Amino acid sequence: MKKKICCLLVTALLIAGCGKVPKLSNGEDAVVTFKNGEKISVDTLYEKVKNTYALSSLVTLIDTYVLEKNFSDYKGKAKEYAESYISALKSNYKTDEEFLKALQSYAGVSSVEAYEEYVYLSYMQTHAAEEYAKAQITDKEVEKYYKEKSVGDIEVSHILITPEVKDDMTDEEKEAAEKKAKNEAEDIINTLKNTKKADLAEKFKSLAKEHSDDEATKKDGGSLGKINKGTLDSKYDELVEAAYSIKDGEYYSKVITTELGYHVILRTKSYEKAELKDLKESIIKTLADELMNSDTTISVKALQHYRKELGMEIQDSEIKTQYANYIQNQLMATNSQE
Repeated sequence: MKKKICCLLVTALLIAGCGKVPKLSNGEDAVVTFKNGEKISVDTLYEKVKNTYALSSLVTLIDTYVLEKNFSDYKGKAKEYAESYISALKSNYKTDEEFLKALQSYAGVSSVEAYEEYVYLSYMQTHAAEEYAKAQITDKEVEKYYKEKSVGDIEVSHILITPEVKDDMTDEEKEAAEKKAKNEAEDIINTLKNTKKADLAEKFKSLAKEHSDDEATKKDGGSLGKINKGTLDSKYDELVEAAYSIKDGEYYSKVITTELGYHVILRTKSYEKAELKDLKESIIKTLADELMNSDTTISVKALQHYRKELGMEIQDSEIKTQYANYIQNQLMATNSQE
């Protein structure tokens, strides 16, 4: 999943700034003063904003505190991700001013730092949801998955034929390029059909070096090395399933299509299934990912769990009611997506 940020995003966008900040010692201290001696106090401001901005800002503050307490060892990684994300986003703009205007327009923030904090918190929230989901997986579920679905590693080689499609092509030209690439992959399969079984491995290596568009593997005869279900990106799922459906020394008799192009595959070697103790962590992660995909309320439940774990209590009765409604609305919204 991560891998994709698949997570609960706080609706509040942090607003960062600098300059003079009043030192407030009680609710009657002035935030704004007038020459006639009148003032706008902290209490007045608080009462005015708590029905509009207070809850979203408070939830942001709460989650930043709660998640940094629960996952202090993950803060560095989240910060690094946020910085990297902002840097990549910024590279699409010519100037800092242009970048800031874009953020102000589509994200509603007043500074780059504010958006970076938003990305940072979102990443922390995603991690919290993943860890919570893992904690829901039982040993019985792990053992069942191991028995019924875990398999040993296999070694697979592939030949990738990428269609020569360009943006300025017409639909007909793109379709012709796709057809040409698929036909080339089918011709390779026909060549393999006319090859003796004892010569298949060497013939496949030769064809990979000659035809494959995967520069990273063609020199090694198309070898992808050891793979297992879930070890490759999800875009290879069809390829992996096909590889497990054939035996060592066999090629798959149909062209496999992914977003990269058209593949011909050969399974070369199999390994015994690892012991449960060695696979347990990866199985838990797989089951947790499945849980997050099937239960859209996991992110909401996770954040509630970690807030309660630190004994969070909202003291203002009005905001407490707002918070209860906020949680209920989030649960309803996520349930409606199922």
